[in-house]
Amino acid sequence: MGEVTTLPALLERREGWRREGRRAVLTNGVFDLLHVGHLRSLQTARALGELLIVAVNSDASARALKGPERPIVPASERAELLAGLSCVDFAFVFDEPTAERVVAALRPDVYVKGGDYDASGKPLPEAAIVHEYGGEVVLAPLVEGLSSSNLIERIRDRG
Repeated sequence: MGEVTTLPALLERREGWRREGRRAVLTNGVFDLLHVGHLRSLQTARALGELLIVAVNSDASARALKGPERPIVPASERAELLAGLSCVDFAFVFDEPTAERVVAALRPDVYVKGGDYDASGKPLPEAAIVHEYGGEVVLAPLVEGLSSSNLIERIRDRG
């Protein structure tokens, strides 16, 4: 089982992982209603290294990204759920709309985002930072039709 932690605590451990030769993978997102698309993306990310770190958008940053009715689940609970998955080693909450500051601080060996970025045509803001220090960027395959937003719509339609 993983651990809910903070970015400063992870920064203190980072050099130890590097000395041990452990490949750190970072992904981030809102993870509002956890679904199999999230799980598959996280499993893909974990397979790319020895440590999977998940940065979870805070409630305020989730609202800024997804709208005033989101998130459904509070950030502390989303982080705890993610840390409870066997593929996740660490989860923590961050407060910015993008993970640029997190990526710059942690400098993961691999940075993974869901394939929805590839499908949207939106540039991945963290990619330039990762490439700058020689890390790798991977887009995890998208599970078509699965998203927290789609789940919320289905629930509303049935209500």
